[in-house]
Amino acid sequence: MTAIAGFFVDWNGNTRATTDPGGGYLCEADPVARYVAITTPSGMLMHEATFYKSLEDIAKAGITAPLVPGSHPWGRPDEGL
Repeated sequence: MTAIAGFFVDWNGNTRATTDPGGGYLCEADPVARYVAITTPSGMLMHEATFYKSLEDIAKAGITAPLVPGSHPWGRPDEGL
């Protein structure tokens, strides 16, 4: 897998760009398999998601998820994050 520009939905229901996932995480995307792996810099898998080529593709899938920048924190305070 390689870094491919696209989008995914995180565990809090936010849309994030694969090129700027935030939280110090890295993304590897496989557009053919429609798969995104979000990992720590050391390689630990933190989240798996569906790869979307565009925001329009997310909308076509019936998903309503706000686009957030990489500076937006992952997790919520009630999750201990």
